[in-house]
Amino acid sequence: MGLGVFHPAVGRPGSRGLHATPALRVPHLARARYLVLVPENSATPVTSASASLPATSSPLSAAAATVPPLAPPVAPAAPIGRIPVLEVSPVVEGGRWPAKAVVGEVVPVEATVFREGHDAVAATAVLVAPDGTDHSWARMVDVAPGLDRFRATLSPDAPGEWSFRVEAWSDPYGTWAHDAAIKVAAGIDVELMLAEGVALFERICAVAGREARDAKTLHDGAAALADPSRPSPARLAAALSPEVRDALGRAPLRDHVTPSGTYRLRVDRPLALAGAWYEMFPRSEGARRLKDGTWKSGTFTTAARRLPAIAAMGFDMVYLTPVHPIGTTHRKGRNNSLTALPGDPGSPYAIGSKDGGHDAIHPELGSERTFKAFVKEARRLGMEVALDLALQCSPDHPWVTEHPEWFTTRVDGSIAYAENPPKKYQDIYPLNFDNDPEGIYAEVLRVVRVWIARGVTAFRVDNPHTKPLPFWEWLLAEVRATNPEVIFLSEAFTKPAMMHTLARIGFHQSYTYFTWRNEKTELAEYLTEVSGPAGSYMRPSFWPTTHDILPPYLQHGGVAGFAVRAVLAALGSPTWGVYSGYELVENVPRPGVEEQIDNEKYEYKPRDWALAEEFGISTLLTTLNEVRREHPALRQLRNLTVHPTSNDRVLAFSRHLPERVSPGGLVEPADTVVVVVNLDPWGTQESMVHLDLAALGLAPEQQFVAHDLLSGASYGWGEDVYVRLVPQEQVAHVIHVRTP
Repeated sequence: MGLGVFHPAVGRPGSRGLHATPALRVPHLARARYLVLVPENSATPVTSASASLPATSSPLSAAAATVPPLAPPVAPAAPIGRIPVLEVSPVVEGGRWPAKAVVGEVVPVEATVFREGHDAVAATAVLVAPDGTDHSWARMVDVAPGLDRFRATLSPDAPGEWSFRVEAWSDPYGTWAHDAAIKVAAGIDVELMLAEGVALFERICAVAGREARDAKTLHDGAAALADPSRPSPARLAAALSPEVRDALGRAPLRDHVTPSGTYRLRVDRPLALAGAWYEMFPRSEGARRLKDGTWKSGTFTTAARRLPAIAAMGFDMVYLTPVHPIGTTHRKGRNNSLTALPGDPGSPYAIGSKDGGHDAIHPELGSERTFKAFVKEARRLGMEVALDLALQCSPDHPWVTEHPEWFTTRVDGSIAYAENPPKKYQDIYPLNFDNDPEGIYAEVLRVVRVWIARGVTAFRVDNPHTKPLPFWEWLLAEVRATNPEVIFLSEAFTKPAMMHTLARIGFHQSYTYFTWRNEKTELAEYLTEVSGPAGSYMRPSFWPTTHDILPPYLQHGGVAGFAVRAVLAALGSPTWGVYSGYELVENVPRPGVEEQIDNEKYEYKPRDWALAEEFGISTLLTTLNEVRREHPALRQLRNLTVHPTSNDRVLAFSRHLPERVSPGGLVEPADTVVVVVNLDPWGTQESMVHLDLAALGLAPEQQFVAHDLLSGASYGWGEDVYVRLVPQEQVAHVIHVRTP
């Protein structure tokens, strides 16, 4: 709804925050607490077995949810392991909440691993399946030589409560190979080093479970090393060959194996990370003005006729603003005016009337039967349906009379409406979660389950930052327990601490500050931020506009501006969305505010979709969603690199996904996409782009074919590239990196 907005462009609360007027505090009737045990983050005593994860308490029941949970106790200190394992990631707040992933996501795992002296150390990342068995492992690579920082990637193949650990170990082959190469070349202790190698290879060859090919490679290397008839350099070379190293990489000899603690990894279905959302007001689709000047509302049936066009543009999720009965008391008129004229439909966020509340359907939209038919049609077209969850009431909501204790009562006996002084929202009563938490918690859960039963698989949650965090943590856990497929998108345009904590406690996705990031430097910083360590718990959703927000860039950027922001949103984040009418370049603001004139929140807004062809934006949206479907690198989050450019109006970034094994066991080729965008919607911009070839999975100075997925053209590119982008022709290059 946007009533509570933190304006990130200036770093201060904006003008639409929801605040109740001062309340008479009602003491809690009961106090409750629950205990959360966290896994230790120190190394356990030396063992090759998995470190066990202490059990956690179950989520709060509604009856016990009267107060926020106490902070978890400090885990008892564990002795340092034989091979220390520190600073493991991704770990959220020391393990208080699980890190997040989706099926098929490439999850980076890092740890600091070192030991005394000069012997070589190594590390292995181990992925643990929900049943507690070791699922897969990956040899970690030292990504910061001298700083002992090791990294690998893991990829879960099913939803559920997974976990992972890091096993550090002494690398006897690495130690011997380093020392032998130096000493044999210098003629120092040659026979002794070779003899030690022979003894080492006896241990190496005794490791069970290797593939036959690798076992033969190692036995051949051992035999050559032990052959006294061969020259010493040749014996050593056989033991240090790339084939031997590769075989040992797949099944190494490990001494002093020391596991870290085991850390939780919550794995969702892929749509929790990557998807394209399309927002619509169903009442506008099919709405028409009658001869007497009044309006007839659109319905679920007429709105369903729009679904084929939305599906054709490649969207995965149709998001509906609230579909409930709308109150009449203090109803807002057009453009948020205080006086509603006859026939004004009111804001769908002023929920509740004599026709029902949050579990009811506005009678002008249709019935439960026609809503389910809408959902069925969306699914037939390959899409799902999300619904706005706005926990606030009009003065006419049944809860106001049935449960007045759920609201804040002022000293004069009136119920407090929403305010952000000097602004007043007389048509909305905020809930007071402190007066009767048991009742409110249980009722909201019931409402959510009603809509899940009607086919809703995602909720866009309006202003979650204006409700208590313990409530959301409890509600999300309750829904996950019965419907883990349901996705919750947080519309929390607020301060970073609240935004990030909502993500930590369970929201699958979050709106972001992307809407206000326009310049090259701030875009580069923000893309790097959301795809970095925060990506282990907060999945960003990029929206160029919403029904509440029309940023200045789009007010003045014309068609090219809408194209620029679509490219950045669709390719800068795995999840993105557009608000209905984006195809028509709706860019006229209401004077003095960052929102559209004739806001659809307060009136019917039927559109002539045939005009979309004149702008070409719908064609661009279709192409962008096709590119996203065809390139798995664009459906990942933590694989983004920003590349330097010589022009501050040109931004370049890439997403790279190395060759990997799919959840189905197939080897999938590497995928790399480079995006170069002209941020100036009015002027031609030229720039040199300096590509980090290693980040693209390429060798130094390697040339490649740059195939533009927007224009179809192909170029020969290398490390340094010249680009020229004319916004009236093409605002961006979207390059698929092709190599022989």
